Amino acid sequence: MSDIIYTKVDEAPELASASFLPIIQKFAAAAGVSVGTKDISLAGRILATFPEHLKEEQRQSDDLAELGRLVKTAEANVIKLPNISASVPQLVAAVKELQTQGYALPDYPESPETDAEKEIRAKYDTLKGSAVNPVLREGNSDRRAAKAVKTFAQNNPHRMGDWSADSKTRVASMSGGDFFSNEVSATLDKETGAKIVLETASGETVLKDGLSYPAGTVVDATFMSAAKLDAFLAEEIEKTKAEGTLFSLHMKATMMKVSDPIIFGHAVKAYLAPVFEKHGDALKELGVNPNSGLGALMANVAGNDEIMADIKACMDARPPMYMVDSDKGITNLHVPSDVIIDASMPALIRAGGKGWGPDGQEADANCVIPDNSYAPVYDEAINFFKANGKLNPATAGTVQNIGLMAQKAEEYGSHPTTFELAEAGTVKMILDDGTVLHSHKVEAGDIWRSASARKAPIEDWVNLAIDRQKAEGCRAIFWLDENRAHDAELIAYVKPILEAKGVADKFEIMAPREATRASLETITKGENTIAITGNVLRDYLTDLFPILELATSAKMLSIVKLMNGGGLFETGAGGSAPKHVQQLMEENHLRWDSLGEFCALGESLTFLADARDNAKARVLGEAVDAATQGILDNDRSPSRKVGEPDNRDSHYWFARYWAEALAAQGDDAELASHFAPIAKALAENEEKIVSELAAAQGKAVDLGGYYHTDDAKTAAVMRPSETLNNIIG
Repeated sequence: MSDIIYTKVDEAPELASASFLPIIQKFAAAAGVSVGTKDISLAGRILATFPEHLKEEQRQSDDLAELGRLVKTAEANVIKLPNISASVPQLVAAVKELQTQGYALPDYPESPETDAEKEIRAKYDTLKGSAVNPVLREGNSDRRAAKAVKTFAQNNPHRMGDWSADSKTRVASMSGGDFFSNEVSATLDKETGAKIVLETASGETVLKDGLSYPAGTVVDATFMSAAKLDAFLAEEIEKTKAEGTLFSLHMKATMMKVSDPIIFGHAVKAYLAPVFEKHGDALKELGVNPNSGLGALMANVAGNDEIMADIKACMDARPPMYMVDSDKGITNLHVPSDVIIDASMPALIRAGGKGWGPDGQEADANCVIPDNSYAPVYDEAINFFKANGKLNPATAGTVQNIGLMAQKAEEYGSHPTTFELAEAGTVKMILDDGTVLHSHKVEAGDIWRSASARKAPIEDWVNLAIDRQKAEGCRAIFWLDENRAHDAELIAYVKPILEAKGVADKFEIMAPREATRASLETITKGENTIAITGNVLRDYLTDLFPILELATSAKMLSIVKLMNGGGLFETGAGGSAPKHVQQLMEENHLRWDSLGEFCALGESLTFLADARDNAKARVLGEAVDAATQGILDNDRSPSRKVGEPDNRDSHYWFARYWAEALAAQGDDAELASHFAPIAKALAENEEKIVSELAAAQGKAVDLGGYYHTDDAKTAAVMRPSETLNNIIG
């Protein structure tokens, strides 16, 4: 196993790797540090799942499973780039692309009927949504802005949209019948197995068997009423029209890969309710699945003039929709994977509560977040900025985050225990001894789910928070609502640990709404705070606050201290990656910013130095920090426009600053001697390298694919400077 594993992923981060990874490997090798790769891309995972359908030379090892074993060891040192959390449309598109490349993969069965189709569907379902993160995250999250990044953001504040006190933008959530209001929770006093059953008038159906929980596990259960969801959506569509704002839906159909796509489908049906009422049978015959989005629906009914006319009439009568891409007519309801709340809501808040409408103009919006569990965070943020005006990045403090995510904690680990119920009855979670732990009366179409958080990750999370607060000395808040069933069980863990460690006076416990206001008040004063949260809030807040503070969440340090001693270093979010790829393919300009990769690399090398007592790795890591500072201080980050410096330019400058720092340091003469001529060559050839990189831009390029690119073609596109390549090797 290599000293450091650099993950092979998808889209813009992977394209950037084609340029940056050779630099990393060249520099690391000089210090005797090996950097290998493991393929966790969507295409790679698809190929690894169906070896029996492939030729011998096409087969691929299951790198994700291998990494899953590695992260449970003290030797793990993994740099994880953002990968696709696939929605069904993305999965289907990736399969089709691979098929056109000669891989004899089976089609994705939308409605499996035979046993063989059900088996294929079950395999594909393991690839949907957040299939990677729960496997690799065998530790809790420590996310914060690197000091150099925060300082740069304060000295070079990004543009913020102006907030008006009379803004019509608001958040709408269900007042009952949602996951929040129906939640029950219990902490198990002993190890046990369990099953989930649906009892109906016609008998009992086992929904899930063979569940196993260690003692101390917090086990939740809840459901969303389909009828109340539909009533809520219909009401909000009418309210939005009356208010004259944009209708927008904000969820996470990628991570919550069972529940949220279903809720998304309800929204599509609600928006086009007259069409579904009139043409329901015809739509079903045409293979329409509202869960796949408006884009797929339109493709299915193309050519049916009557239905298309009714869709247009319906949309004309509805409130205008929040747009993902106004120029291309891509609406908020087009594709479920475009509905990513942790990216969409911060962007709207940063823009002063404005979203883009179908007319290409900005407008206020009704932000529909059906479940009320975390909606208060965004509601309170909007209320705060309406009252106080926009945040000033030049003076704002920072919100760090310690997140409970190890071992599939909380809702993100609920996929195998989430069900859309076919008929009315009572769902029960029954323990091995016959005890009914949780029970809910449900109706047909309701969405029921169970989630859990284990004792060891919870205790590790609290202790990590204690360590972080001690290091920072700032305000620290556990975002837990004593009136929410799950949070009450966590509070029962948190308080005794804080008291036993003698630090209870250094922490506050607040419900998410109150914690949001307290945190915004704190950073507005230029002070810092630590948000200690569960898994979903970890995801939401580590986009919300960085986007407000830094303009992006891709520049955050994201350190996962693995529970068995290893380290996982994440490089930030990849939500805008598809647009970056599109621009590269059309204009050969990649605006992806690799700052997250720079930060993760420095942390990984420092971790390696500590774990292996490797002095050379420490020198490399310190030089990475100097290079990162150089990128920021000299404004060497990528530009958004073709013809200006892009991602590849930033890698040249990073390599140069890294080499110069290594040549100048006095801790390791051998490394200084090795890198002095490299630094000299990079500096002397600056004009030639920069001109070669610039000359590559402006024309469409062929990568050989989108999900499964051709390595040689990608390398040619991403390493166009022969001079730089000759120096790096």
